[in-house]
Amino acid sequence: MFGVDSTEFLIVAVLALIFIGPKDLPKVMRTVGYWVGRMRGMARHFTSGLENMMREAELEEMEKKWREENERIMRLHPQDAYYPEPGQPDEMPPVADPSVEEELPPEKRPLP
Repeated sequence: MFGVDSTEFLIVAVLALIFIGPKDLPKVMRTVGYWVGRMRGMARHFTSGLENMMREAELEEMEKKWREENERIMRLHPQDAYYPEPGQPDEMPPVADPSVEEELPPEKRPLP
């Protein structure tokens, strides 16, 4: 439990029996048990608080990553862009004409 071997525990029990006496030993053991229980309860409360703080920090980090990924996707696929209707065939892009050397914007350039 606390790194106490059985022989060490036996020695402490015999010493407690000798120095405290059999009459007061149950009361002392009850008091010791009460305080050990309180310390365990405080330790459990402390560790659960730390675990909650770690969980909240992880959630904040995940939310930040999600927000960044959402912004990246929204930049790649803006809402005002042209999206063909589902089930309708897409328009065929114009065929490249090598005689035209006019500079067109990238979205209006024909496929090579």
